[in-house]
Amino acid sequence: MAPAPARRLAVSTRLAAWALILVLLWSVAYPNAAVVAGSFAHGLGYWRAFIESPADREALWTSVWISVVSVVAACAIGVPLAFLLARREFPGRRALRAVATLPAALPPLVGVVAFIFLYGESGVITRAVQAVLHRETPPWSLSGAWAIIFVHAYTLYVYVFLFISAGLENYDSALDEAAAGLGAGRVRRLVRITLPLLMPALAAAMLLVFMASLGSFTAPYIFGGGLRVLATQIVTTRLNGAVGVSYVETTVLALSAVVALVLFRWLERRRQYVLPSKGGGRPARRRFRSPALRLAVAPLAAAIVLVLVLPHLMVILVAFARDGAWTTQILPPVYTLDNFRRLATDPAFLSPVRNSVAMTLLATTANVIVCTAVAILIVLRRFAGRGLLAALAALPWAVPATAIAIGLASTFNRTDLPTARILLIGTFWILPLAYFIRGVPLVTSAVESSLRQMDASLEDAARGLGANAWLVLRRVILPAARPGLVAGATLAAITAVGEFVASVVLYTHANRPISIDILAQMRDFAFGSAAAESTLLIAIVFLFTLAARERARA
Repeated sequence: MAPAPARRLAVSTRLAAWALILVLLWSVAYPNAAVVAGSFAHGLGYWRAFIESPADREALWTSVWISVVSVVAACAIGVPLAFLLARREFPGRRALRAVATLPAALPPLVGVVAFIFLYGESGVITRAVQAVLHRETPPWSLSGAWAIIFVHAYTLYVYVFLFISAGLENYDSALDEAAAGLGAGRVRRLVRITLPLLMPALAAAMLLVFMASLGSFTAPYIFGGGLRVLATQIVTTRLNGAVGVSYVETTVLALSAVVALVLFRWLERRRQYVLPSKGGGRPARRRFRSPALRLAVAPLAAAIVLVLVLPHLMVILVAFARDGAWTTQILPPVYTLDNFRRLATDPAFLSPVRNSVAMTLLATTANVIVCTAVAILIVLRRFAGRGLLAALAALPWAVPATAIAIGLASTFNRTDLPTARILLIGTFWILPLAYFIRGVPLVTSAVESSLRQMDASLEDAARGLGANAWLVLRRVILPAARPGLVAGATLAAITAVGEFVASVVLYTHANRPISIDILAQMRDFAFGSAAAESTLLIAIVFLFTLAARERARA
């Protein structure tokens, strides 16, 4: 018979696990089950229509290969940047570290508009290059698959950067020192020690990038140039009245993401990656030995900083531009403070800001509590239903934001306790619920990646020394989870405060978020007012990032 503490731990694990499973079943799976059921409303008729449609087949293939290339591009940027900032000391490192997460600060709609102002056929960069080359036509067209990948790489590399940075926070320098003492070179240590230990963080980041690319709507809609992807094809199909086929397209998109989930989980778990050492610490940042590198790294860091902040600077610049005055010039010719004056004096502008901040804090707090518990159970416990809990936590990235919103709208449109329905449509609480659902995989995957680097024997040792469950959680598990928890909560908050796709389906005038108000200003061609609100949104995200960084240092 098992000892009493072990039995109590097993019972509490099962109770906690099934409570969380019920919460995720109700909030995540239940609203989206209607979408899958709708795809079979007429047997296999809708599925046959999908299979026989060349447009749908093209959309599926294009979605998959763009997502794969987006993962490669995001890793090519995020991994070297994380290593550079974690392992090297150089002039400009602090500035580069401060702006490295800024691409996530722009909400999708505002970010796409900023890219149009910068790199579109009439953009600032495009016109400047055209003038330098004395060309009569623009040197490029920001359209098609590679334009979408360009936007994805810029906005999604942040996942890779934050997750790898969190992994390096837990990395034990004693491992490198031991390998170097045995004669292993720098490349061999990287391939045989560093990257395998970082594989959980890298696999989690790659999974999130792939699913974000697969469900991306704004960039393909604006830059696709007629290119079909499933996210935009779903909307087109619904607008054409083929609701049943749109359910099939949504289901296929979800199945594609589930296949990716299985592949990345296999990559993550095909070996056991833990930090066996209980001493040591993070490797100290070192300066470059080569004089040429020391001279080149400062201007290179400055160039990277400029590229990262340029879209934000463009939004700020447009915030000071007078509407209607900027036509064919490279830069706006007339500037004014009127946009910010209206933002500061008109209560109608401040209400969406308060709504977004309040809903973001509610959703992120719920994410931190629920997702930390989910990650601890998945990584450190064994129980019946563990696979189901992991699948439910990853499910929101497998479903487009539009489908999540439609599922919530169709499920929580009335109160019916026997079917577990509560009237949320038209209330303040529907958007925090949508934001919470969107943040579940972000926070869960980030915490998992940190916990998988923790040696499980530390928990056993603490229990063997007489520590109770609460003390083990507070002194052993949560400190190990903190780097990933801070990274995941930051991403969830940044995503929620500027969320647009689900908001546009579910908002009411009373809980109108800032992203919807920005859209309203843009529809009225008040680009200066929209840019002023976007500037305020960037400032809010920056404050979230600073708060998270201070929390990580505490």
